[in-house]
Amino acid sequence: MRVLVTGAAGAIGQVVTVGLTDRGHDVVGLDRLPPPEGSTVPWHTVDSADADAVASVFAEASPHAVVHLAGHPGEANLPDSLTSHVVTTAALLDAMVEHGVRRMVYASSNHAVGHTPRTGLLTEDTRPRPDTFYGVGKVAAEALLSLYADRRGLDTVACRIGSFLPQPETRRHLSTWLSHDDGVRMVEAALTAPAPGYAVLYGVSANSRGWWDLEPGRRLGYQPQDDAEEFADRIVARVEDDTEAAYVGGSFVTAAYERPALDRA
Repeated sequence: MRVLVTGAAGAIGQVVTVGLTDRGHDVVGLDRLPPPEGSTVPWHTVDSADADAVASVFAEASPHAVVHLAGHPGEANLPDSLTSHVVTTAALLDAMVEHGVRRMVYASSNHAVGHTPRTGLLTEDTRPRPDTFYGVGKVAAEALLSLYADRRGLDTVACRIGSFLPQPETRRHLSTWLSHDDGVRMVEAALTAPAPGYAVLYGVSANSRGWWDLEPGRRLGYQPQDDAEEFADRIVARVEDDTEAAYVGGSFVTAAYERPALDRA
């Protein structure tokens, strides 16, 4: 399968690009940045928010599917967050419709439900409850995926990614960790699941202390194999641990992330 990976120069993008290539997929990279040193995949240095540039990439690359990982990974004001997460998604979806591409796998985030208090297991039916403007952008992008699935018949899978790291580093990560290998397994499953329509899965490993229901991913063929518990005895307790465990979004819920929606002169 020829897969266009946006944000291919990012932390997740580099892992997914190599992982999909190793699994026999024909990967094309797209990013505002040049390719990382050593990259051998075809590359387009393009801003995913530029609809004309994105359409040109589709015309040249002829992808069969899109893995959309591009987007600012931190908090910003509301207009910048919407551009980074929603406008880029819209540009890609329009290009998909124009060029007959039927599937998108989207890097959503646990911060789409981050303001949910930590009580029981979170299911795919948990209402959107963003903890930041970053989370708002992810919720809005998920809504756009749902619209294009309903209106245009596309298959769109939103992966609410937890903590994508080589290994967990905090107590919260023992619940939210997504290993590199499981991240690639998750993306490939979302790319190859038969006719998912619009679907949401939680992008986490099979953590013993996990907060999210893994069944939605398993229905799509995602079978996580790693468990953060392997690293539990290496995690040093911190004063922030209790605060980070109170809500799904961890520290993103705290006052440190509060800011006006619009920057003013």
